[in-house]
Amino acid sequence: MARVGLGFDVHRLVEGRPLWLCGVNIQWNRGLLGHSDADVAIHALCDALLGAASLRDIGYHFPDTDPRYKGIDSRLLLQQVMKLLDNYGYGLVNCDITICAEQPKLSPHIPAMINELATCMGCDPGQVSVKATTTEKLGYTGRGEGIAAHAIAMIETKSAAQP
Repeated sequence: MARVGLGFDVHRLVEGRPLWLCGVNIQWNRGLLGHSDADVAIHALCDALLGAASLRDIGYHFPDTDPRYKGIDSRLLLQQVMKLLDNYGYGLVNCDITICAEQPKLSPHIPAMINELATCMGCDPGQVSVKATTTEKLGYTGRGEGIAAHAIAMIETKSAAQP
């Protein structure tokens, strides 16, 4: 049986923090503020995967009140989500992420982002899609105050993938 989940996350841009998106460090003058490394794209993807399996959300599994997750690499959270899905008998069909940011230009980083996510999830890069868009200078992303990400994921029971 196939199941679909939707995720969304947003973090504020600040000076003095590195910018992590899809597990890739983007060299830029600002980064995202958060309890973890604030990788908004991975957080949205985790929520999509968890939602598809009806396993609540990233904040439930990795609360920002828990000091174990202070500054944590979000790739580790994604790996834990994939283990959780595996324990419940689910495997990834595919996922699609859209990152909303006016700056920096993300297009040159997308191949590395796809490869990094595929490595973290233990899947083929062809199962991962990453896109970037602007909001035409509208809203908080348009003003450069933050970066948002939307993600959708399809999972299926492992027995469905068996011949």
